[in-house]
Amino acid sequence: MPSEEIRYKVMRLVEANPELSQRDVARELGVSLGKVNYCLQALIRKGWIKAANFKNSHHKAAYMYLLTPRGLEAKARLTLQFLVIKMREYEKLRVEIEQMRRETEAGSQR
Repeated sequence: MPSEEIRYKVMRLVEANPELSQRDVARELGVSLGKVNYCLQALIRKGWIKAANFKNSHHKAAYMYLLTPRGLEAKARLTLQFLVIKMREYEKLRVEIEQMRRETEAGSQR
């Protein structure tokens, strides 16, 4: 099963750009095409994303990936989870930076 973070990032990209190809998503996220394909298939099985055919500008069939209502709800939950995680990471970094700043100031006063 793809990681929650990859799932979340794929869902964000698909919601913002439903016509992105799997190759575009892979490039944007810096992951393999196979990982994106696996993740999208898992999201489709969960009913969070649906794939719809459309004709792209090169006159060949392509897919448009759309978040379903259940997918939108899941994305909202994942957004909240990642917001909490990122806020904790930010707070830890803020404390670490402040400590390093104090150490640097104390070292330069000697």
